[in-house]
Amino acid sequence: MIIHDISRDSLTTPVYKDDPKPEAEFIKSMENYDEYNLSYIKMTTHSGTHIDAPLHFCEDGSSVDQLRLNTFYGKCTVISVEGILTGEDMERLLPYCKRRILFRGNGKTFLSHSAAIVLAESRVILVGTDAESIATPFDEARPHRELARAGITVIENLNLAAIRDGEYELCAFPIKLAGLEAAPCRAILFEMEKGLN
Repeated sequence: MIIHDISRDSLTTPVYKDDPKPEAEFIKSMENYDEYNLSYIKMTTHSGTHIDAPLHFCEDGSSVDQLRLNTFYGKCTVISVEGILTGEDMERLLPYCKRRILFRGNGKTFLSHSAAIVLAESRVILVGTDAESIATPFDEARPHRELARAGITVIENLNLAAIRDGEYELCAFPIKLAGLEAAPCRAILFEMEKGLN
């Protein structure tokens, strides 16, 4: 089995427009003759690869700690496509996809509102993208809300550069942050080597 790390670093990945940059410092350091190292980080919950919970765009939506864990583990489809996907595009792609879909598009793949509507009416439980956001900057809220209302979880800022299209096992559990709208995650794809059982 091949294990692919598809996460971006939470501290060094460029942040979404106007978000504060992450900060990290050692407050205890063996270099400074302390008995141990202890670091402190300050960042948004959307730094690097992260999970958006419904609470991100829905006032009464679930927070990240309330999401079902089985959403983040299971069969997924990686598919290469660039541009703004329409509802028509999604109807064409869905028959070839598992219930978890990761869009590989060099950071340039987004869902339109109509694409989110089609997904909301499907059996999909998770969508991910290698872009900073699943939605375009000029229509950020509507696709997020549509997915949130349908209970579809979103993973953003994946690193899919070295991943081929196809089927994998996804493992991408969010950090448990009670009451918050998002959390960083370590996203992994498991690929079965050909010829091995």
